[in-house]
Amino acid sequence: MRRICLTLPTNRPCSATIEAIGEEAAYAAEHFDTEVHLLILDSCDAPAYAEHAETVRRLPVGPRIVVHHLDEAGQRDFLQRAIGRTAATKPDLLLELMLPAGLSYGACTNRAFLIGAALGCESVHRRDSDSRYQVVDGETVFPIHHELTSLGRRAADAAHDVTENALAAQHADKRVSMVGSSFVGELSVDIGEILRIDPDVYYDLVSLWAPAHWSGEQKRELVDESFRGAGTDPFVRDHSTLALVDPMRVDMCNIGFHGVHEHVPLPPATDTIGSDYFLIHLVHDAALPGVLHNRNIVNFYTGERRTDAGFTAYQMRYVKFLLSMLYFNVVYDGMAEAGPELTDERGQVRASVVARLVSESTRLDRTENIQRLDALDTAYRKLGGAYAEFADLLATRRERLLDEARSDMEDFALLTEAWGPLVRAARLTPVHTSPGRPG
Repeated sequence: MRRICLTLPTNRPCSATIEAIGEEAAYAAEHFDTEVHLLILDSCDAPAYAEHAETVRRLPVGPRIVVHHLDEAGQRDFLQRAIGRTAATKPDLLLELMLPAGLSYGACTNRAFLIGAALGCESVHRRDSDSRYQVVDGETVFPIHHELTSLGRRAADAAHDVTENALAAQHADKRVSMVGSSFVGELSVDIGEILRIDPDVYYDLVSLWAPAHWSGEQKRELVDESFRGAGTDPFVRDHSTLALVDPMRVDMCNIGFHGVHEHVPLPPATDTIGSDYFLIHLVHDAALPGVLHNRNIVNFYTGERRTDAGFTAYQMRYVKFLLSMLYFNVVYDGMAEAGPELTDERGQVRASVVARLVSESTRLDRTENIQRLDALDTAYRKLGGAYAEFADLLATRRERLLDEARSDMEDFALLTEAWGPLVRAARLTPVHTSPGRPG
């Protein structure tokens, strides 16, 4: 029997999502020879945490379902004990990168990776608190179905249980490292209002995540498919493809990893959307088999984004994402060029190669990012209103943002170098220090 970690990181009230992911855990335990560790990493305030705890108590129980509901104090305790088992020269910095004060999509998932290793889980399956499952003819469409069908199997064996095999024969003996799908519903990045106000400004803003040297046609193609997921068409019937999965076709709210996440972490950058997508690119560039399916999750926006503070915070996260692409575009190119060098003779990712590419990127000239900030200022001011006010705020933080974009990559290189020993230490570290029921 395999053991898996189905995880939900959250920093917002989401009892309905917890109930739904509990149902997905029950589905996995019932339909597969699997012990499911449902891991809820809760960064909410005390009232929301208490509400979640009550929801957790009401989840269906079973002999093969174990629920772990950890607040940040519990997560910090585990991390300190795991880091203490390593020979890290900067344990306090390592703890900060794993559990930063600010919001970090990459760091919260890295914590799930480490805790999954501590629990003896061979795969980690992530969902998001601002999404829900599709329901068709009264049946909930759970992505875990495809994840457990293929994840970790030899590609040649997994090929018998997919709809389509688009994988070259040379990869047939490799293990399936990633199974994922996308989302339907609202854009994954909250910039739909900009598209409605001014499509030209929307193009200007979205195209900024492309490499500066790309042609206008390449940028237009990128804009046309960015942040839209699988569109709006509802699920009708299953379709799955074994392939080297295009990173643009999967989303981190709907994904499972085997193996690769124990060799390379996600970037721990704070207040930066997209910081959790790195492994999707790595799996593709390392030519690791994946399965793309169509059990898309429904994305929706929470009310917090419609507040003044929520608007400002989200636009800043988007700006930081754009600035990070100066470095990631070069790293992605480097990984694509490295090809076979990215994996060893066992087909496992070489973290040292990734760390080198990330570290080398920190020496890039910042002129391209200065130009990005200039273009952002122009675009936001064209939109007027709250966007123009945001441009004023952005103007006061230019140097700080430029510095943070570079230091975020330095942190990622450091964490990547420390990741292997940290995962090994986590495997020896109990998640819970007190006896009794987890959570």
